[in-house]
Amino acid sequence: MRIHLAKLAVALALAGALPGAAGAQAPVQTWPQRAIKMIVPFPAGGGTDFIARLAAKHLSERLGQQVFVENRAGANGAIGLQALMQSDPDCYTISACSNTPLVVNPSLYEKLPYAPLRDFVPVATMVRFPGMLAVHPSVPARSVSDLIALAKAKPGALAYASAGVGNFSHLAMELFSQAAGVKLLHVPYKGTGPASLALIGGEVQMGFNNVQTLLQSVQAGQLVALAVAEPKRMPALPDVPAVAETVKGFEMAPWVGIVAPARTPKEIVERLSRETLAIMHDPQVVKQLTEQQVTPFALTPDRFGELIGKDLEKWAGVIKTAGIKGE
Repeated sequence: MRIHLAKLAVALALAGALPGAAGAQAPVQTWPQRAIKMIVPFPAGGGTDFIARLAAKHLSERLGQQVFVENRAGANGAIGLQALMQSDPDCYTISACSNTPLVVNPSLYEKLPYAPLRDFVPVATMVRFPGMLAVHPSVPARSVSDLIALAKAKPGALAYASAGVGNFSHLAMELFSQAAGVKLLHVPYKGTGPASLALIGGEVQMGFNNVQTLLQSVQAGQLVALAVAEPKRMPALPDVPAVAETVKGFEMAPWVGIVAPARTPKEIVERLSRETLAIMHDPQVVKQLTEQQVTPFALTPDRFGELIGKDLEKWAGVIKTAGIKGE
């Protein structure tokens, strides 16, 4: 009798536990049941915002719920990521974020409200923005080797424009100067637009920026393209060499990916990752991106996490060597 009672007690306990277990799994199995907010930690109109809105449109169709973009700019992207960190880990608040807030800010700022690999879970990468090194036509350099020779002959005399301290356009040139062994003068501007105008106007001699940003000025003869920062030449620009052809191993391209708050259920992360990666492999999306000089760059959560770790180490070294401090 005692054995039968014990078995009955276990059975009742399991029966009582099953609804609770099913209830715990229900949000995962039925996600999403309402609209999803995608935080972009930069103002509207930039490259990250463009990719976020493209992804949001397609994710809305694939998930059957609206995915809307909310721009939360400030502090080099830190304000938007802090808002993500403080949101519920249910994947109803996510972020389409570039590399800067995730892998650059930790080395730029002594006090940062978040730690990338502690407070966020990688979902998927989406794109890379290939970089281009360009000079004003008045600069007597038509190749990377010419530019390096000129910079070595006049240490600190050649100036380059950036869109601000810690921006891709700043770090790319610091990476280049360290790799090439040259000393250049950094002139920060307030945004990509002013920096590009300064280069076109000859206020500075050179600049690094997205191919998408500089190509039209190159085609108009306002700037001279010396090289792209991809590991190899870009198919769309076969006559423009890669920096790596002169400076071995040089590579620089900002990326954009989706991250979610830590402790988000693994099953939801995997679902969102699958849908995101499917979009980035869609032939029409690939065509739309490549026509705008943007490279599809789809990595799974594990590989995205490895990329974040690798880039944290990379930029920590560059920033420390250059002595860069966030503003």
